[in-house]
Amino acid sequence: MRIGQVAVGEGAPLALISGLNVLESEAAALECAKLVREIAEARDFPLIFKASFDKANRSSVRSYRGPGLDRGLAILARVKREVGLPILTDVHEPGQAKLAAEVADCLQVPAFLCRQTDLLLACGATGRAVNIKKGQYMAPHDMRQAVEKVRSAGEGGVLLTERGTSFGYNNLVVDMEGLAVMRAFAPVCFDATHSVQRPAAKHEASGGDRRFIAPLARAAVAVGVDALFVEVHANPDAAPCDGPSQIDFNALDQLLVQVRAIDGVLRAGGGPATG
Repeated sequence: MRIGQVAVGEGAPLALISGLNVLESEAAALECAKLVREIAEARDFPLIFKASFDKANRSSVRSYRGPGLDRGLAILARVKREVGLPILTDVHEPGQAKLAAEVADCLQVPAFLCRQTDLLLACGATGRAVNIKKGQYMAPHDMRQAVEKVRSAGEGGVLLTERGTSFGYNNLVVDMEGLAVMRAFAPVCFDATHSVQRPAAKHEASGGDRRFIAPLARAAVAVGVDALFVEVHANPDAAPCDGPSQIDFNALDQLLVQVRAIDGVLRAGGGPATG
């Protein structure tokens, strides 16, 4: 499959999906996109820029959600035009898919909505690539049905993203076996930042522990994935959403050095059994 000009899966180079959890301002989005592009180019990673125009699934009605559809897409269009990167963004309702597809190269279906048939079909019908995040409540093999729904509606290509599975209250666990299971029927991405989230652990907001982003990312690349998803922020502790599970630009650079080395060893030896 392709996201813009970036090939993903079927032996293509390990791709990076990175950017902002949620759009804050046009200037911040442009700055983030330029910095991430510099880092990705230096470490030889094909890059897709990610940012959400709306975070509809928030713990509290008082939580920051983003600039909304119209303003958000205008910001993303400028990033695409001026920075020259393919764009990935979330959609939450079937009616948003066609509008978002006018700007975005890949439409992302949030984890809690991965079984919503009308949303999956609407995304598939745009002809754009679709990234489906595996629900925290879903078994890896059951994601095959979500993939089939999108493929039945269009030919844009489907990517599956692992972002952790519910494990008791306010915690997630990553089943590395699931990466291999899902990779048997679709290219797979590992979301290293949402996988360390602690859902609603701060009562009115989600917590997280960024210390585990790098170890989980290294493990996922060693198992075999086609893309790595990492959200970044200039000052994660001040981010309006999910700050505890984001990293800064220096940490992203260090992480890419590590996973590039792991990926290089795998490719030199023929790659993991699932690849």
